Amino acid sequence: MPIPFLDLALILLAGVTVWRLGSVWLKYRGKRVITCPENHDSAGVVVDATHAAASAFGRAPELRLSECTRWPENAGCGQECLSEVREAGADCLVRSIIVKWYRDKDCAACGQPIGEIDWTGSRPALLVADRVSMEWNQIPADKLIGTLAAALPLCFACHTANRLVKEHPELVTDRHRAGL
Repeated sequence: MPIPFLDLALILLAGVTVWRLGSVWLKYRGKRVITCPENHDSAGVVVDATHAAASAFGRAPELRLSECTRWPENAGCGQECLSEVREAGADCLVRSIIVKWYRDKDCAACGQPIGEIDWTGSRPALLVADRVSMEWNQIPADKLIGTLAAALPLCFACHTANRLVKEHPELVTDRHRAGL
């Protein structure tokens, strides 16, 4: 039995609506690093992507923050930083900043190229002060830019080995010999 024209039109309209709202939600989800217009320091923010998607029906999405590293002290701010989110788009996303920072870098320990980041598993890490390795997602978003400026890239294998030595030195035998 053929689908009546009205039913087909409703299905098509529903599909377009879901696609539009879903694309807005995907565009505005995730942690971002912005410059706070109030104090001109870095701040970590999260846009309320669900609200943006829900308000995008037939017009530009209405943006508002759901999290900010300057809250709760400055929770009553006017959220002027949202203009930076609109202008910068994906460039202020933590994921984009991380991808850009690791691009064309080699591991500080083994010298192997970092390569493309595997977001689902073996992610590279950072070598920070005192030769401590840490995962980049352990760094608060408002400290990310400063930390990246002073850190060195570390591949997943070297980070795992470094962490094992630090957490379980009794299980590690160092066979490294100078001059080899």
